[in-house]
Formats: sequence, C-alpha cells, structure tokens
Amino acid sequence: MTVLRIALREWRRILTLPVFYWLLLVVPPILFFFYAFIYQEEEIKDLPFAIWDESHSSVSRQLTFLLEQTVSIHIIRQVKSQSELEKVILKGEVMGAMHFPANMEKNILSSQPVNVTLYTNASSLVPAKMLFRNASEVIIMGGAGISLQKLIQTGMNPSKAMALVEPVKLTTLPLFNPDYNYFRYLVPGLITVALQMIIIMVGVLIFNYESKTGSLQELYALAKGSAINIMTGKMLAHLSVAWINFILVTGIIFPVFGIGQGMATFNFFVLFTLLAIACISIGLLISVVISDTMLASDIALFYTAPAFVFSGYTFPRWAMPWFDQYYSLVMPYSSFLDGFVKLYQMQLPMRFAIHEMSVLLLFTLLTFPLAYLVLKYKIRKEYILT
Repeated sequence: MTVLRIALREWRRILTLPVFYWLLLVVPPILFFFYAFIYQEEEIKDLPFAIWDESHSSVSRQLTFLLEQTVSIHIIRQVKSQSELEKVILKGEVMGAMHFPANMEKNILSSQPVNVTLYTNASSLVPAKMLFRNASEVIIMGGAGISLQKLIQTGMNPSKAMALVEPVKLTTLPLFNPDYNYFRYLVPGLITVALQMIIIMVGVLIFNYESKTGSLQELYALAKGSAINIMTGKMLAHLSVAWINFILVTGIIFPVFGIGQGMATFNFFVLFTLLAIACISIGLLISVVISDTMLASDIALFYTAPAFVFSGYTFPRWAMPWFDQYYSLVMPYSSFLDGFVKLYQMQLPMRFAIHEMSVLLLFTLLTFPLAYLVLKYKIRKEYILT
C-alpha cells in the first residue's frame, strides 16, 4: 500500500507540476505528430534537374525522355556550357545535371566509347544518391538497348543478342523497406529516441525537484523512511506514463500515418518496457546523486543528445572509430534500436533480440541498486537524524 500511495502521489505531481506534465503529457504528442508530418511525402520525388546536350541526337533525346520518367528526376532546364551548369547548381536551382557530349551518337554507331557525365550536388547526400541511382539505371538501360539494337541489325537472333548484352542478370530484392521510404524509416527512429530523451530528462528531476519544492520530508514520512518504497512507487508512476506514450505512438501515430508495421506487437512492448525501466533507473541515479536541478538536467542532456547519432540508425556503428563504438554502448538506445529493428521492423521472434534485451536489463541492474544505496544514505542522513 505504501508503494501505491507513493505512485499516486507521483502521479499528482506529474499532473500538477508544469515541468512534469509539459514534458511527459503535452510535448510528446505534439512532437510525434510533428515528426510524422515532416516526412509525409514519404519519398523524395521530382528533384530539379538540368540537361547539357551537345549531341542534339535521337539518342540524347531518348535518354532525356527516359530520365524524365524516373521518380526522382524532373528536368526543368537546358544549359549550354559547364560554367552555366555549375552556376545553376551553386544557386540551388537544380540538384543535378547530365552532360551528353558532342558526336555521342556517331561514336556509338562506330563502336567507340562514350563518356556521359552526371553532376550532382553532393552537399545534399540523400538527393545526390537518389539522382545517381535513377540516372545510372537510365544510362545502363540505354546503353544496353543500343547494343541490343546493333546486334539485332546484324541478323542475330534477339534472344541470343539479349544474352550477349546481358550475360548476367541482376535481380534486386530490397527487404523491410523496399521502396526506400524515408517516412517509414526515419520517423520510428526519431520518435523512439525522443521518448528515451524525455524519460531520462524527466527522470533526473524526480528527486532533486522534490528538494526544490521542499517536499522531501513529506515523501520520506509517507515512505516511512524506506528508500525501496520511494523508488518503486516513483518507478511505477513514470513507467505508466511511458506506457501511455507507447500507446499513443503505436496505437495512434503509427496506424494513422501508416508507419512501419502499424499496431505494436507484444515483443515490441516488452522491449520498450525494458528501455523505459532502464531510462528511469538512469534518471533516478542522476537525480539522487546530483542535487542541483540545472546541473542534473545538463548532464542528462549531454548524455541523451548524441543517442541518435551514435545508435547506428543513420551510420553503422561498426564503421565508427573504436572509441565511438564503445561510447554508443553506454546509451540504452543503441541496444533498443537493434532490438527494435529485429522485433518491430523485421517481425522476428523475441529470441533474436535476447542479447539486446539483456543489455537493457543490465542498465537497470547497474543503476537502480546504485540509486537505491545513495537514496538510502540520504534518507538516513536527512530524515532519521532530523
């Protein structure tokens, strides 16, 4: 009953203190919907593109037509020189351009190699890669088509000609995000890392904000001087808030916007619960060790802010320097993300994420007992002796 009373008391604080209800109940839905709306276009389409055609041939016109048919390329202008091409790219009028050299068709017909140049603004990495992918597909397909036509004109059987043009046929089968949808890829990561940050940022206020509001003695009295009662009650209250946000994300945001797999699975719920408990435990530890609210918040911000960068979501951890790889391991989100990809996006059985779940549990087993020992010492010093 003591634990329940402490949990209910914590809920009253969450609902009445602005620092809690803003961070836990008001900001999350606004932030989640904001993230979902940013990437509602799902794919980057119709990037402005320029053509520098010195060939003025049927081949260059056909390739230009095929480029316009791709998803990411939208041809908006023709340029007449490299300086003009570079100028429109530097001014941001186009994201890329294609150069067809003079005498291209003549060289093709005489079986001489032709160099077609693709220009992209690589300062925008993702659009540049999309332009490269679509443009290279067109040029490869166009080159193969020209070779096929020439072989058929010599009287070769079309099937044999195709075998010569394309001796090895590549079939690509992208899994789990086959259309390269940034909406389904980025939004779940942004939302879950925001949840981790919110849980830890609020967690560091749990105890030092009691001191700031002058309610520590009341809390100690309600708990009868028991540190474990206080920590368990507060843990339950904040875990229940985390579950509410989990329901908001997986029961409303994901289904409404068609993100990922839609509704949550039990495996994902277990993984998220382990993340929430680990984050609350980390917050509790910082909160009982650092009495100054501003300093504790700064430490939490310093700890949580790089989580997305070091998680491996946008850049693989194995490609990072060794010290960055070790740094990523001290943040629970890295392990959560690995498990999230397996359990939610790939829909694998829970046994495939046992390692990630064990690491999240280890965070709790290390931080919760330490927080308990520090709080027990504080209670003995501040409550029993007063």
